[in-house]
Amino acid sequence: MGELLRIDHVSYNYHSLEGETPALSDISLYVNDGEFLAIVGPSGCGKSTLLSLIAGLLRPDTGDIYINNKDIKSSGKNIGYMLQKDHLLEWRSTLRNLTLGLEIQHKLTESSYVVINDMLATYGLITFKNARPSELSGGMRQRAALIRTLLLEPDILLLDEPFSALDYQTRIEVSDDIWGIIRKEKKTAILITHDISEAIPTKMFLSYRNTSSSLPIST
Repeated sequence: MGELLRIDHVSYNYHSLEGETPALSDISLYVNDGEFLAIVGPSGCGKSTLLSLIAGLLRPDTGDIYINNKDIKSSGKNIGYMLQKDHLLEWRSTLRNLTLGLEIQHKLTESSYVVINDMLATYGLITFKNARPSELSGGMRQRAALIRTLLLEPDILLLDEPFSALDYQTRIEVSDDIWGIIRKEKKTAILITHDISEAIPTKMFLSYRNTSSSLPIST
């Protein structure tokens, strides 16, 4: 299991008419292929900014980000980004919400439906394939959002506090579901959260590793 992602002394500041707001300062960490890394910290400490930098949505003011020892823009790796909200479209069924990313990338084929139906069955959504998002529970919506992201076959999966909108009991149940899905699919993933209890399930199938960073890190 080799190194897949490396963040090397990265800093980032937000700029406005009022001045400059530091978001990240001299962050360094690495993630191995197939590893799940949880980054834990309070709101406003720069966690979402870090994911945006990894996804290439922002460029660091200083430092570098490498995937397979290449700049993220030239690495050729596919990055999946699961946001806090599921962003399921109410006018599309569960099935058609799952196919949205494939449609946008012009990758939807007949064989795609075989994979989609298999994942729907595996993760308990097959009987809701024709349901609208409003007919799904919060946990079902999050599972659908994750499946939609996984269908794009990301090499790295970024999870931006995906359970924050759920009540506590549902959060526990869904987080266990999500960890199981990611483990089964053998995905390299980074979770950010302000709740350390959401990172604890990862300890069940990951060995502990110290990571050098000025952000609080739990793996």
